[in-house]
Amino acid sequence: MNAATASATDPAAKFDPSRAAEYEKQSRIGLAGYDACHELAACLLAATLGSGSAATILVAGAGGTASEIITAGKLEPAWQFFAVDPSRPMLDLALSRVTAAGLAQRTESLLGSVADLSPGRSYDAATLIGVLHHLPGEAAKQSILREIAARLKPGAPLILACNHHAYASQPLLLAAWGERWRMQGADADEVKAKLGKILQGADPPHSEAAVAALLDGAGFDEPLRFFSSLFWGAWIARRR
Repeated sequence: MNAATASATDPAAKFDPSRAAEYEKQSRIGLAGYDACHELAACLLAATLGSGSAATILVAGAGGTASEIITAGKLEPAWQFFAVDPSRPMLDLALSRVTAAGLAQRTESLLGSVADLSPGRSYDAATLIGVLHHLPGEAAKQSILREIAARLKPGAPLILACNHHAYASQPLLLAAWGERWRMQGADADEVKAKLGKILQGADPPHSEAAVAALLDGAGFDEPLRFFSSLFWGAWIARRR
């Protein structure tokens, strides 16, 4: 099995050590407003759960920058976190960031998927940021959302953020995305290569309505969008 085939069947395979090493820089270029999105996500969770509350947050797909944990952890000192990611390099990177931020004692972790978590433990909230568009097909997307819902308390909030729209269906947004890379110093060949990789390497929900349908099918109420940036959207929804 070659690398391209492995990535198509196992999304975690694409996040090898080389990609993990560049993830922090590349994610902020690929998503204009990366930090603002995470800050707003933390603020919405605090507004929903109550400022100063004690809560345990499930962070699904936590690997990489650990921005969900670091940003929310600084805002709410009584929150605990459970980080789950199937990629060893990405989870290791996230845990190193968590340790550097002084949050290691408030963070548990699991190398694996949400399905590997005990169904007997429930969480006060969850985040799924930058994950859904890497999962191929509707069934895989629905599955992870259902696994998260099964581990949330009734009424608990989920922050979902991902790319949506088939990339080729929005040529203007795709071209603007290329200009974003050029703005950061990429030449024409690099931009072409990056856009080609994007077109082949992800399967985002095809519309905001598709995102809402996935959430509804997994047991969540109607989502409220609070952030948008080119293909990216971020929503909050409560488990029914």
